[in-house]
Amino acid sequence: MKQSIDAVVFDMDGLMFNTEDLYDQVGDSILMKRGRRFTRELKLAMMGLPGQQAFQVMIDRCGLDDSVEQLQDETEALFVKLLPREIRTMPGLLALLDRLEQQNIPRGIATSSHQRFAAVALAQFDLADRFDFVLTAESVKQGKPHPEVYQLAAEMMRLPPEALLVLEDSHTGSTAAAAAGTCVIAVPTEHSRECDFSHVHAIADGLHDEIIWRTIRHGYHREVKEA
Repeated sequence: MKQSIDAVVFDMDGLMFNTEDLYDQVGDSILMKRGRRFTRELKLAMMGLPGQQAFQVMIDRCGLDDSVEQLQDETEALFVKLLPREIRTMPGLLALLDRLEQQNIPRGIATSSHQRFAAVALAQFDLADRFDFVLTAESVKQGKPHPEVYQLAAEMMRLPPEALLVLEDSHTGSTAAAAAGTCVIAVPTEHSRECDFSHVHAIADGLHDEIIWRTIRHGYHREVKEA
């Protein structure tokens, strides 16, 4: 069955901004002080999870005595220093937003980050007003990979989930979007290219990849389960 795309929902970390690079620096700093290393395996296990769950993974895997709250506070303090001078938009983001605006296609954000961090990141580039809504960790009871945030995004758009195109860079996030019934295009970076994206509609080379715009303009074929 051919399905049209009527709105686009963006993940934020690693998809809109280079925050995964910053997470590497912060993770290394936090763990080196504790005699541990922020390995690639740990990074992939944490990627896309809400903050509390991600830090619990770090605690469990590294055998830390710290609480989730202690790690969150330390991380936030480091990010306050890094963010203003090192955050960048990912290649193709601004051009894609321009095209969506020109076509009056609704846009939203669904991130596992906390509202305060999302607000600061978006403010760096005056992007908040370019989206119809921003859903954060505080918006839902269950974070990714649970589909709640993308189910809520569909409600906010007043559209069925299958009419949404979701752009995600992580396995955790793309799993949430697929479980919600949306059309998902993975946009992996060097941090997530080895992840399993077998459940997505397509894999893009970046936000500039024309597969994204072709899907928006022409829709996609989706399977309809028999009753």
